[in-house]
Amino acid sequence: MTRESCGPSAANITHHLQGAHFPASKRDLILRARDKGAGQDALELLESFPEDAEFESLADVTTACGGSDQVPQTGIIDVKP
Repeated sequence: MTRESCGPSAANITHHLQGAHFPASKRDLILRARDKGAGQDALELLESFPEDAEFESLADVTTACGGSDQVPQTGIIDVKP
């Protein structure tokens, strides 16, 4: 499934990242989301971001969601080139 935006996961991800301090690394976001009880699909989407990604705001995270292809049911994640 190709994502033009985070779709239903956008609200889920932003909810679990509320209060996060920016700039934030991918690891920072994953830890925050996990601590706030994010589901597997949201965590997998965050995991699909580039390792060296640095986010200046929650809006940057939402924008980055558009660059991921994901099939949460199988746990398979592909990142667009």
